[in-house]
Amino acid sequence: MPINPKGLVIGLFLTLVSAFSAHAAASCGDNSGRPATGEPIVIGAITGKTGPDDFSNSTKAAKAYFDCLNANGGIKGRPVRYLVEDDQWNPEIAAQLAAKLVNDEKSVLMVGNSSFVECGANADFYKKSGILVVAGVGVPRECFFAANYAPTNAGPRVSMLGAMGYALDQLKAKSVVCIGPNIPNVGTWSCDGVVQLAKEKGLTAETILMDPGTADSTSTILQAAASRPDVIILGLPKGVTVPLLTAAEEQGLNQSIKFLSAASAYDLSMPGTIGVGWDGNFIVNMEFNDLEATTPDNQNWLAVMDQYGQKSDPRDTFAQAGYLAARIAETALMTLDPANINRDTASAAVRGIKGFKSDIFCAPWYFGDGQTRHNANSTTRMAVSEGGKWKVVSDCAPSPDPELKDIRAFEKSAGIN
Repeated sequence: MPINPKGLVIGLFLTLVSAFSAHAAASCGDNSGRPATGEPIVIGAITGKTGPDDFSNSTKAAKAYFDCLNANGGIKGRPVRYLVEDDQWNPEIAAQLAAKLVNDEKSVLMVGNSSFVECGANADFYKKSGILVVAGVGVPRECFFAANYAPTNAGPRVSMLGAMGYALDQLKAKSVVCIGPNIPNVGTWSCDGVVQLAKEKGLTAETILMDPGTADSTSTILQAAASRPDVIILGLPKGVTVPLLTAAEEQGLNQSIKFLSAASAYDLSMPGTIGVGWDGNFIVNMEFNDLEATTPDNQNWLAVMDQYGQKSDPRDTFAQAGYLAARIAETALMTLDPANINRDTASAAVRGIKGFKSDIFCAPWYFGDGQTRHNANSTTRMAVSEGGKWKVVSDCAPSPDPELKDIRAFEKSAGIN
């Protein structure tokens, strides 16, 4: 068979491009390649690593970015000392850890937090202590209704309402069952939003709350399917979602009901884990960009994870959140005199962030100075499991959550988005 010279050249070019992309250098700080050697800047974080599920992906990504930053000059010569503590999904432990990081370690900021319990335990303490939290993953309602706490993610309620909007607009759903965790101000808060929107549209809706640690997946799924809904919307950690989908497939429900989820199920390994039986039938909300997007900042996140994280660290939506939280903290601290970085100056710098742009976000992130609550990320995408991968099926769309009226009003008055 004759050789096609043109095809050979194209193939060689693509190989070189692929090799270059795979080894692209992570970009952090001043990219000097010189380690920061000054006095460390202490930044704390609390995450739920041990418990019903490992929820520490955000802090793993934030650590990777700070390690990259420290290897490239830090904050104008000063390295970040990033202290991460595990609350074990226990509010009392979360409160003790906050006191340790804020009072004993003298953290100037809290960055990358990701927990189901620590917002409720610590929101008032953070306000009294005058410290700001640029969280990676906010979960309970308190994460989005606190003066000093601003997550980079959209949150389970906004994310589930994004899925609900897709179910209404694209799937033409007439009935829905919402399954959430039986955790205070998480499951009820999220599913109440789904039910409220359903009722506004004249749909039937039902809520099921389950204990993430002890619930029987088969009985939960059978209860959800009993009313024969058009869609079932999940708002649970990935480690709880997989057994539910397995139980649903065993009952043949993956062919008769569309299953949707909050972004907690958006993980590169998920389509392969649940299998081809869910092709086209499992649709998730994306709080951020496609995990494999070739856009510059998303590629930098992946490069940072590859070069400064662990191979075992998930490349998921929560890791994107932690990366963004660290980037926002860096952006704020870089505006300061390195000799005058303390809790007050760091807080003022974060409060001043109005339009932090990244191709990982659908819209610019802002802290919202003067706001008593924060939910800057409320415009999201959707993806479907197909062929062992995720396929993006929607452009960025504002969440239809009725609870966002005050956020939309603030954005309009402040000239944001």
